[in-house]
Amino acid sequence: MNETTFGLLRDVAARLERAIRSRDCPAIVALESQRRLVLSDYDYLRDDQAAHAFEDRAGEHARRIEAIRFVFAVSRVWVVAPGQVAARAASNHPLRPGEQEAITWLSFDITDGVDYGRVPYARRPNGEPIFDEPESFTVEVWPEERMPGFRLLRVLIADDGDSIESRRPSHQRGRRVGKPAGPGEAEGSSCWPAGAEVSVGVAGRCLS
Repeated sequence: MNETTFGLLRDVAARLERAIRSRDCPAIVALESQRRLVLSDYDYLRDDQAAHAFEDRAGEHARRIEAIRFVFAVSRVWVVAPGQVAARAASNHPLRPGEQEAITWLSFDITDGVDYGRVPYARRPNGEPIFDEPESFTVEVWPEERMPGFRLLRVLIADDGDSIESRRPSHQRGRRVGKPAGPGEAEGSSCWPAGAEVSVGVAGRCLS
């Protein structure tokens, strides 16, 4: 991930953190070309239809302004099990054992390709959220199409015979990775184990 996209991630994460502190939970996307367009949707977590509609609208806006990068983020509840990472919609219900709240994000840059990760957070006894730094996954996994922001990605780049794979940088093609490990980063340092089945579903798809 380049510095420009990381700055965009910081901006989107900060917007969503402010919303979460206010007990709101919208989906937020920032689209960037010659100008920056920020969209939010407070119905995203209601059901699949609402989530798909927002990502479709965002994708059309991205194509209209000829976006060269975007960051999409929404709060989710994560659970990590051996060989699998899954998530469900955020809610006011208590967390179950092994669950953690996190801002789930996906970014796209026309040069650097796709990155994805999360911003984990915990809560004080009074419910105040305390946010950690953004995490970007470097292990050999690739998010499923239910990953928040993936539908937007398809709308933006799956045109004129292009595919998501063809628009990824050459060093990423054929590998199920978010980005290569950078200086000081350990390959596989995140919580997603290599070869894991990743199922970060769209809104409303709760864990069984």
